[in-house]
Amino acid sequence: MTKTKWTIDPAHSSVDFSIRHMMIANVKGTFHDFQAEVAADVTDLTTASIEFTVNINSIDTRNKDRDAHLLSADFFDVENYPTMTFRSTSIKKLDEGEYEVTGDLSLHGFSNQEIFVVVFEGQGKDPWGNEKAGFSAQGTINRAEYGLTWNSALETGGVLVGDKVKINLQIEAAKAE
Repeated sequence: MTKTKWTIDPAHSSVDFSIRHMMIANVKGTFHDFQAEVAADVTDLTTASIEFTVNINSIDTRNKDRDAHLLSADFFDVENYPTMTFRSTSIKKLDEGEYEVTGDLSLHGFSNQEIFVVVFEGQGKDPWGNEKAGFSAQGTINRAEYGLTWNSALETGGVLVGDKVKINLQIEAAKAE
């Protein structure tokens, strides 16, 4: 099995998240600046090597005040912890084109093992002859396990911000030359 290097096409990829707000709704956001180093045989990801880095300062929840609060010391403390990284440690095939990717996620000075379900969406050549491959990934992390514990009690009971953060990646990668 030959591993090929792949680079993310940021114009056709996204790193999105959602979290409970006031215990009644979900707030969504995205990170616009991210990169990855991937070496893989896309027909069998069990031997792949994945390293992913997200620039926390690129957060966008469509609300400037909320984004500023998230970047502050109350949450991400971007001045001291500007990136979030993920490095795969093992990959297990679940079904045809579906994998369980386990790895070390580092965020806000903490590192924990997390699991993402990754689906190989397919591959082909674009109109200019470049080899492309598509992937999607989903996972859930607990923000408290990364020291992100700021919250506010609600008058009606409960809290303003939930602990579980759902992460969704849509990735289009180009075969490196």
